[in-house]
Amino acid sequence: MTNKIADLINDKMRQDYATSSGVAIHARMQHIFFDDKGVPLSDDDIVAYISKNPELVEYMGPLSRTEVPIAGYVNGRFISRRIDRLYVNHNTKAVVVIDYKTDVDKERFYNKYIEQLTEYHRLLSDVYPDYTIACKILWINDFILENVI
Repeated sequence: MTNKIADLINDKMRQDYATSSGVAIHARMQHIFFDDKGVPLSDDDIVAYISKNPELVEYMGPLSRTEVPIAGYVNGRFISRRIDRLYVNHNTKAVVVIDYKTDVDKERFYNKYIEQLTEYHRLLSDVYPDYTIACKILWINDFILENVI
């Protein structure tokens, strides 16, 4: 019995830490921007990681917005969410959703994340019917950008 209680407490502590860490990194990521010449305009240590990936620099530039609200019906169910980062290029007719994830164990909630990004994709298809829409996960622990949809 004691081990079960200890396990529950440890799980709760890990969950609380993950939640607070996720909230903190999301707040920092909202302020990451690069100007149209690729010059960083924000948080130095995060910018250092992002600067190593030209694709990320583009997605953090002037064609992107953070915490973009989106709502609508998917499979008859109303959803209302905020997209962590939305990149829209009207010249190339490209939309890219970047969802930040702080998990160390990338597989634990992976199916849930795919479902979330699939919902974003469906909603954005209505908003941008003639655009190519891609959804990606930015794994914050190692700054790997994973193509999902």
